[in-house]
Amino acid sequence: MLVLALISPASTKGPSFICFEGKTSFGMSVFNLSNAIMGSGILGLAYAMRNTGITLFVILLICIALLSSYSIHLLLKCAGVVGIRAYEQLGLKAFGHGGKVVAAVIISIHNIGGKVSHFPSEVNYNVHGFIQLWCFIFSEWYMDGQILIVVVSVSVILPLALMKHLGYLGYTSGLSLTCMCFFLSSVSYVTPRNSEQKLNLLPIYTELRRPSKRRMQSVANVSILAMFSMYLLTAIFGYLTFYGNVEAEMLHTYIRVDPLDKLILCVRLAVLLAVTLTVPVVLFPIRRAIQQLLFPKKDFSWIRHVIIAFCLLFIVNLLVIFVPNIKDIFGVIGATSAPSLIFILPSIFYIRIIPNEKEPLRSRPKIQAACFAALGFIFMVMSLTFIIVDWVTTGKSSGVNH
Repeated sequence: MLVLALISPASTKGPSFICFEGKTSFGMSVFNLSNAIMGSGILGLAYAMRNTGITLFVILLICIALLSSYSIHLLLKCAGVVGIRAYEQLGLKAFGHGGKVVAAVIISIHNIGGKVSHFPSEVNYNVHGFIQLWCFIFSEWYMDGQILIVVVSVSVILPLALMKHLGYLGYTSGLSLTCMCFFLSSVSYVTPRNSEQKLNLLPIYTELRRPSKRRMQSVANVSILAMFSMYLLTAIFGYLTFYGNVEAEMLHTYIRVDPLDKLILCVRLAVLLAVTLTVPVVLFPIRRAIQQLLFPKKDFSWIRHVIIAFCLLFIVNLLVIFVPNIKDIFGVIGATSAPSLIFILPSIFYIRIIPNEKEPLRSRPKIQAACFAALGFIFMVMSLTFIIVDWVTTGKSSGVNH
């Protein structure tokens, strides 16, 4: 969720795709980072609260927020020391070319698996249901889920993904967050009527106006606080509406109660719009990782920019259409890539990049970073264990979406 890209020191060559003056305001940066953090996983938070209880859920959510903030602190500290604002370049600085390749591959896989691969199922489910319930059409060609995925990808995501700078997506990120706020307000409104949820950090830092570690940390903290509040309120209202009857996907629960409710239809459309507008934001780190890996010394090229964006969407659509269990596959990959990006890589980058003259290996900050990396390994093992156990006990790979 909180991943990265770069700017290099001023060069005597013309500006390249990684070298330009940031022009994105503080507010737009908050919108973009919040949009990158947020996802359709918010719909499953009430189900998580049902399984953990309110108290444990709140404690876990607070811990996640604090750990995310500390991970951001490590990345910004490394970026400040070496003057680099790219995850891949931090990997190069810490471990050479191998570190750069590993970072780029993990970023690409994590973003595709964590966000992009989840988008088609939302399109298929919500657009299909919206057209069906509003227009009472069941067999037309445009009700085919695969066609819907391609249409939305080409008409909405591709044009936004072709933007040159991430800052241009601040307005669409604001609209995406507004849609999720509408979802939250609708959930809280329905509750009393019925008795019965890092990968864009450095790219955003790159484009931030008057960039500094303190200013970017403030952007991150405001984004985390906003998403913490939205996640907590959504989980509480969703849980208090249905208690033990809440399903893993909250909207499914509401639809089961009243499938023709116009408010729920509008909420489904808002969630679809929010998820769709998130995809272009997470495509930026993937494209930058590819350019860092394959064209590190090349100037910006619109042709290359467009081709990479088109190829990424083409590959994702192919995978989703022709690999039915793609979410299961990326779920397993995500169980390893997410702890790597959030816990392990920032920690080992910090230990390797911060000079021993400034902070000895046995200093408290580096010991804390080592413990943070160990915590990431523990989370990785736990996630994979839970997924495997769930597969064995249920006989199907549903656990990867937890």
